[in-house]
Amino acid sequence: MDEAQVRQREPVESLILYNLFKWSVVSPMLHAYFGGRIYGLEHVPLSGPLVVVSNHASYFDPPIVSNCVCRPVAFMAKEELFQVPILKDAIRLYGAYPVRRGSSDRKAMQAAMSYLREGWAIGLFLQGTRTPDARITDPKLGAALIAAKTNAPLLPVSLWGTNAILSKGSSWVKPVPVTVRIGEVIPTPSSTDREELEAVTQRCVEAIHAMHDLGR
Repeated sequence: MDEAQVRQREPVESLILYNLFKWSVVSPMLHAYFGGRIYGLEHVPLSGPLVVVSNHASYFDPPIVSNCVCRPVAFMAKEELFQVPILKDAIRLYGAYPVRRGSSDRKAMQAAMSYLREGWAIGLFLQGTRTPDARITDPKLGAALIAAKTNAPLLPVSLWGTNAILSKGSSWVKPVPVTVRIGEVIPTPSSTDREELEAVTQRCVEAIHAMHDLGR
């Protein structure tokens, strides 16, 4: 296997950790506790750089997305988590990269692009934060910009039902039904011009909403 082929694969230690966490925790919880349904697995490129974009309504969304696209997905995580012994090593191996609250997104974007150049998939929530109804009302252009700069395609993913997993102020994880739909790959933006980025971002939003509207 030549160097180019090697760079299309995630590090072995990350794949091992990903599969351990997936099959021992995430997958059983998704399918047995949440009655998870997954549609569109045939749309997922299993190698090479990929920007996974999704709606966002729950803290459970990152591991659910990573589990459902069948490959590790690097998500940003708040910097404080990287100060916790053991946890910091686990989430770093799993692909998480730190983001400092209230600071510029430049370091986060640089980290994301570094992962993509190594053949990873990265995950970005188009709203940039959770929304109570899982709708995307104010999409950010960061995902499209990163995709354009790294020549990576975008994969729209819709999460349905995760907004009901945790009620505000509660620690009780409800056994609500969850459905994940994966759409067709959206080609890399042709340029970094704002008009092009907005068009591609809107296409991602429309694809996610169309899948979300299908419900359970």
